[in-house]
Amino acid sequence: MTELDPFSEQILQTMERHGRLSNIDLAKRVGLSPSACLRRVQEMERAGIIKGYRAIIDRSSISGAITVFVMVGLSKHLRKDALAFEQAMEAASQVQECHNIAGSVEYMLRVEVPDLEGYKTFHANILGTLPQVDSITSYFCLGTSKDVRNRIVKI
Repeated sequence: MTELDPFSEQILQTMERHGRLSNIDLAKRVGLSPSACLRRVQEMERAGIIKGYRAIIDRSSISGAITVFVMVGLSKHLRKDALAFEQAMEAASQVQECHNIAGSVEYMLRVEVPDLEGYKTFHANILGTLPQVDSITSYFCLGTSKDVRNRIVKI
């Protein structure tokens, strides 16, 4: 685990809130010269602390997409079965997140589909065909009051 100094922490916090800031504006906000700020950002990119940059898209405003949280229990607890399941989820475009968790099931998925029929197709044609899957429990998201990963803060 990498230790970060206060300037690097402040850079990360500012970037999380204002991802589109120029390096000059970022440097001003954290109190560094532009060259020192850029050097720190590049070091954090190389170290894998900053994984990438992305646009946050509100899919519900485009297509009325629904989000489903899916708890998946595996039939066997062998490493090869877990890897096969993870590979299948990596290939499934509907799966936005796949988390290996502790508890009564092995995986929690965040699935985004255009509608209920889209989820039925995913459930039957993808999850339902995997020999590793023993149980599937679906929770349909009715709304999201907090999601810091998708927070948009205007500059």
